[in-house]
Amino acid sequence: MQKHNNPAAKPCSKGSNTVLPHQTPRLRDHYLLGKKLGQGQFGTTYLCTQKSTGKLYACKSIPKRKLLCQEDYEDVWREIQIMHHLSEHPNVVQIQGTYEDSVFVHIVMELCAGGELFDRIIQKGHYSEREAVKLIKTIVGVVEACHSLGVMHRDLKPENFLFDTPNEDAKMKATDFGLSVFYKPGQSFHDVVGSPYYVAPEVLCKQYGPEVDVWSAGVILYILLSGVPPFWAETESGIFKQILHGELDFVSEPWPSISEGAQDLVKRMLDRDAKKRITAHEVLCHPWIADEENAPDKPLDSAVLTRLKHFSAMNKLKKMALRVCWTFTFSLFHLISISILILSKIYSTNLLNDTSS
Repeated sequence: MQKHNNPAAKPCSKGSNTVLPHQTPRLRDHYLLGKKLGQGQFGTTYLCTQKSTGKLYACKSIPKRKLLCQEDYEDVWREIQIMHHLSEHPNVVQIQGTYEDSVFVHIVMELCAGGELFDRIIQKGHYSEREAVKLIKTIVGVVEACHSLGVMHRDLKPENFLFDTPNEDAKMKATDFGLSVFYKPGQSFHDVVGSPYYVAPEVLCKQYGPEVDVWSAGVILYILLSGVPPFWAETESGIFKQILHGELDFVSEPWPSISEGAQDLVKRMLDRDAKKRITAHEVLCHPWIADEENAPDKPLDSAVLTRLKHFSAMNKLKKMALRVCWTFTFSLFHLISISILILSKIYSTNLLNDTSS
């Protein structure tokens, strides 16, 4: 359910064909591009090496052909601005530089080589409430920093949290601010964006504010403690129906063995009434979070890790399938556009010939 361009939708406004407000040097004059690290909806991320230092970075390259209108250019520029805005936070991926040419926009950033959040937990093989406290404290700490600076992330999910190194003491970093926006107190947003399992009910109702980030973090916490999302269905529409009307399950395993403090926090973060929902600052002050030594250090049931592994694998398969569908749709759209252009030229030529004769 990521925000994306629909070829069949009403066309948006045209404008400048540049993202950055100034000319930049060529990326390849300063960096060597290496292997592909990941593929997103609009951009591909590569390993890159800074020529002057030999230091490794990640480079997100966005083809301009995928930016179909002025709003798309503005979205990329806003993502860059927000990354700079949050650059002082230790748990946000650091932006190194931006480059633009006639074909691509490149965002060079800190390399996070330690893997995704869920993969890290699965690889470790054991896990406790106390470790969940540390992880959710970091995630909500980023949310609080965003909100204090007038930024709403709008797409918090485990895949957007990476570790900077494979080491045991690695830092977890928030990434992908492509759907993030600046907001003012009391401002309401109406576009439906985000990822199905993590989207807040008020987003589906098209009337929301920064409280949506706390909901998404609450979903992550529920999964961290149980291995499954709180609202589940076979289809996207079914998931949305559950988000709007479904009951939170604190009866099935492992919930009877999860502490009351953890359950209380999850309930407060997943309150459907955004006005009553706990804020990011209040989450960090919650007793289960504030005094992490009180959280049980006993490993959670092994079934939690098994379910987490299955859920993570399923998400990756879905992402691959959606990528294939999007590539096909995008290619088909361009093929149709080219065909229409050729036919219109033929028609114009024939019309001129008919007129001249």
